[in-house]
Amino acid sequence: MAKEITHPITCGLEIHQQLDTQKLFCACPSTIQENNPDYTVKRHLRAVVGETGEIDIAAAEASKKGKTFLYECYDANTCLIELDEEPPRNLREEALAVAIQVGKLAHAHFASEVQVMRKTVIDGSNTSGFQRTALVAYNGKIQTKNGDVTIPTIIVEEDSARLIKEEPDTTTFRLDRLGIPLIEISTGPDIHSPEQCMDVAEKIGLLLRSTGKTKRGLGTIRQDVNVSIPGGTRVEIKGAQELKLIPLLVTTEAARQAKLLEIKKHLEERGVKKVHAQIVDVTTLLAHSASNVIKKTLLSSGCILGIKLSNFAALIGFEIQPGKRLGTEFSERAKAAAGVSGIFHSDELPNYGITLDEKNTLAKHLDLGPKDAFVIVCAPKNRAERALHAVIIRANDALNGVPKEVRRANDDGTTTFLRMMPGAARMYPETDVLPIRLTTELIDSIPIPELIEHKITRYEKLGLAKDLAELCAKSDASALFEKFAQEFKKTKPAYIAEILLTSEPTIRRQYNITISPTDDDFATLFFALEHEEIAKESVLEILKQNKPVKEVISQFKTLTDKELAHKLKKIVEDNKGMPFNGLIGKAMAELRGKANGQKIVEMLKKLAR
Repeated sequence: MAKEITHPITCGLEIHQQLDTQKLFCACPSTIQENNPDYTVKRHLRAVVGETGEIDIAAAEASKKGKTFLYECYDANTCLIELDEEPPRNLREEALAVAIQVGKLAHAHFASEVQVMRKTVIDGSNTSGFQRTALVAYNGKIQTKNGDVTIPTIIVEEDSARLIKEEPDTTTFRLDRLGIPLIEISTGPDIHSPEQCMDVAEKIGLLLRSTGKTKRGLGTIRQDVNVSIPGGTRVEIKGAQELKLIPLLVTTEAARQAKLLEIKKHLEERGVKKVHAQIVDVTTLLAHSASNVIKKTLLSSGCILGIKLSNFAALIGFEIQPGKRLGTEFSERAKAAAGVSGIFHSDELPNYGITLDEKNTLAKHLDLGPKDAFVIVCAPKNRAERALHAVIIRANDALNGVPKEVRRANDDGTTTFLRMMPGAARMYPETDVLPIRLTTELIDSIPIPELIEHKITRYEKLGLAKDLAELCAKSDASALFEKFAQEFKKTKPAYIAEILLTSEPTIRRQYNITISPTDDDFATLFFALEHEEIAKESVLEILKQNKPVKEVISQFKTLTDKELAHKLKKIVEDNKGMPFNGLIGKAMAELRGKANGQKIVEMLKKLAR
């Protein structure tokens, strides 16, 4: 549950939804693989100058790591385009049509021409070193219970490769996800509460699903949340997959920025203008330390380097998120820059096997005053130096309050540093893909789908309870429900929806049987019900056989009127003097599933006179 916040916040969202089509620039299927890869390729990436004549800051930082990237590939859905060995095909028209539908639903203006762009990404998630992306529509809006929320851009782009394993020198990706079409919807900074942020994300998710072309399941939709508070700056939180987590992420980030502004104020009061820190080798001072981290480093011929941070005492240990401190952010920057396991800082010592005497020795060697702090890193020398340079940069960022950065969402509502916020330098045109003119004729030819929220209202008018209407409208079975509701007029739509949506979980819960009925199975069932060939009481019994319905339905055929009358007459004769309700009970127990209950009651009334 998100805690109440007392300072104003501003939020924006970026929603990324996978489309259920072939990949965006080739004919490979967009299926996720879980079996062992067929082959692996190895790559190195480097940042290059973009169209503005500059190297993007985020790309430059990623390039400095000098990582090797391994890509796991499959014959079934990896081609030369994913491997960046062949130019891409033209943008998939089916995906473009979905983007146009989304633009219409969001009342957006359409670009006159769809020009695919390259967005530099050097973290290895794209084999080419860039992601292909294209603006389709702009300046839209959606209506929410808190007022209109603007939609500045609607974009179609390719999804990135799937991260499998992260190691200090090597990162492994899987190329099954690379190239899956994504629709990206961004909002304006019109959201001002954690709960509103979740509501808007849900609204956009329903809008996207209204197209009927979105993938379902964990990881197929991802929400990025941008948060800022007065005095802070825009911070992007990537990868919020659960809607219910969004309010907590927003609240925690707003509180983090407020705490960072407190640290900035403390540094100003201490007169800190700039952090100047010299890297010092302190290996010999800790040569006999009992710390396992230090012993392991020394055994592997590593070293221990340290820096003095003037006037940072008690601030590195200042908590800014639950269980996370400014020192955590120093550590995250060091890990991202150099692949080290972490840092030690004076606010947390003695600890981790480092004694008070060792801490005091380090403080003396680094010439610490009462308000000073230190940071040490245990790693091979080149990595330790890169890590401490990253710490110095982050310490200088603390003087400005909140750094502009991209952070990863954690399951507990906290966030972890990913990279610096990229700039405009990373975008330039894709020369291998032809632009597409968005003519009036093309736009008008794309039908506007019915919004799911409108579908829910329509289903309620058909007699479905609100919960069932919502479940049906959001499910993949909605088209089948509408077909059956039109075809089988004698059967109530609510009953059709109930069987389609709840029969599988009901049978699993009651009988511990997992069934997987087909559309044809349901069609056979409802046809038999419509023509009174089976009773409603038999439907679950038929389905729980877990066989094609056509093969078992004959066992559940209802009695003819003549057969039913004969059996009811025998029940009456065998139970003379029994009250009418007792006769009904006897008949229902014996004939359940063999005749319609209402018909049993009507016939008994005549026979029992």
